[in-house]
Amino acid sequence: MTDGPLRVLIAKVGLDGHDRGAKIVARCLRDGGMDVIYTGLHRTPEEVVAAAVQEDVDVLGVSLLSGAHMTLIPRMLQLLREADVEDIALVVGGVIPDEDVPALKAMGARDVVLQDTPPEEVVRRVREAAAARSGR
Repeated sequence: MTDGPLRVLIAKVGLDGHDRGAKIVARCLRDGGMDVIYTGLHRTPEEVVAAAVQEDVDVLGVSLLSGAHMTLIPRMLQLLREADVEDIALVVGGVIPDEDVPALKAMGARDVVLQDTPPEEVVRRVREAAAARSGR
């Protein structure tokens, strides 16, 4: 973990073209004292993991509304393993069915933050995800 503020990359993966929630989360995290990088829309898992590595982030936040989370998240976790950066905590957010949350966590997602989570709780949970992955 880097000294100073947590570094978080917020990503929109796949064909989902709606990023209002991702921008709101990015703003909440910035207001919570974190350095936030937003990748923009329509990124591939490969682009997102490469950006996370290049930016030396503590947390990778992936916002998904498309229903493709059970395909995209395993791919991103595989890419993080291949890049030997499993210490980057992957936090999934967006519209995720409740029944998929345990499966995503079992795959290796550090946390799954659902769409109605209050901003202060999002900040707290991202901090907890970073702390858990760093052993703090």
